[in-house]
Amino acid sequence: MSNESNDPQNTIALVFASLLCRLWLGVRALQTGIEKFAGMKSSDQTVPIDGEPNKYGLTSESAQKVYGMEHYHGVPKPMYEKFSNEPLMMGWALDIYNLVLGPLLLILGITILLGIANRASLFALGLLYISLTWGLVLLGQQGAPGVAWLGTHMVLIVAGLALAKYNCFAVLKKW
Repeated sequence: MSNESNDPQNTIALVFASLLCRLWLGVRALQTGIEKFAGMKSSDQTVPIDGEPNKYGLTSESAQKVYGMEHYHGVPKPMYEKFSNEPLMMGWALDIYNLVLGPLLLILGITILLGIANRASLFALGLLYISLTWGLVLLGQQGAPGVAWLGTHMVLIVAGLALAKYNCFAVLKKW
């Protein structure tokens, strides 16, 4: 072992690197899971003229982003329909995946952020990203930016796993 690996400043840098990687991956998974519950709420409002409601029945439609269980979509509807037509995609598996994707992202995001079984959580997130990549490739989007983004995420997961021994702020550190 070289003296450089025992350098306390180097160790602190690796602790910070581990923490930053974990925070980025955790926030990313958590927010992606939250977005699975996003939808739009539209409303019509009377257009005021000179500060008073108009007499002509003029209205303005506005849409606002909202979150709720009624808006849940694990797999976006257009992709779900494409997957339904794929011979390699079993319908029952797609239904299960659609049901669990959002909650799984939420759970993994929280466990990674809190450092709960960090190695196992990062590994599970890696498996999840592999499944997302498989889906994109199945739809013929292997050259799409989504696959490249997922590849980048995989590199970050590998970095997080490689830095796991420097993860001082963890629960169930062995896992």
